[in-house]
Amino acid sequence: MAVNDMRLVVVGAAGRMGQALIRVIHETEGVTLHAAVGREGSAFIGKDAGEIAGVGPLGVPVSTDPLQAFLDAEGVLDFTTPATSVTFAGLAAQARIVHIIGTTGCLIEDEEKFKAAARHARVVKSGNMSLGVNLLGVLTEQAARALPATGWDIEVMEMHHKHKVDAPSGTALLLGEAAAKGRGIDLASQSVRVRDGHTGPRPVGTIGFATLRGGSVVGDHSVILAGEGELVTLSHSARDRSIFARGAVAAALWARDKKPGFYSMLDVLGLSR
Repeated sequence: MAVNDMRLVVVGAAGRMGQALIRVIHETEGVTLHAAVGREGSAFIGKDAGEIAGVGPLGVPVSTDPLQAFLDAEGVLDFTTPATSVTFAGLAAQARIVHIIGTTGCLIEDEEKFKAAARHARVVKSGNMSLGVNLLGVLTEQAARALPATGWDIEVMEMHHKHKVDAPSGTALLLGEAAAKGRGIDLASQSVRVRDGHTGPRPVGTIGFATLRGGSVVGDHSVILAGEGELVTLSHSARDRSIFARGAVAAALWARDKKPGFYSMLDVLGLSR
């Protein structure tokens, strides 16, 4: 550990994303694993976080005490559950540290609590932390703005592993929001999430979502713009969770010297306007 390394806490440390975060922190210059937090009752509590993640002993045992973990920390990396992330947001605000939130499935009231915490913490939240997906979002917005709604239909299709619990995925919603922004419409009132039975013709201007689940797929997303006689497809395929972990660590380093506020990965990547 170098003197100026950013001290990061990984919550949900024993999960698949938690382990990926620990591995990326271990291999990235400028950061160090300060603490690791797991859920109550986990079989990994008390075990070395590095050994759980497969990088060898790091001298950081997994604990159940976020208050202790956040002491002297500079940032927390959080891919847990909405309720848990809200709790961590309050703690991060009290500690006035960086809070990177990759949790999906959050409700509007959860988002409001994150924004409230951002008065004291530097919060970076995104439905997807990867560079490629955020670039895809920018391209989706541009395409939706360029192609008229009267002649072009938009569908967002995603597939994830069979263990994913929320649908549509946070990334699919990110892309849907980008398309809605390009069209100048409200996604909540102009999206179609389910089709079943005799649906009738497709309503003009709506944004449709198709959700697939199965196997061990990390995340595949496509935005399909369907016109009369032509089809434009913008897509991204995630092959390894490390892309999200690398994005989260990059976001933490970016936010380290920023003022308290609520940011997105577009801010981190310099793609926001």
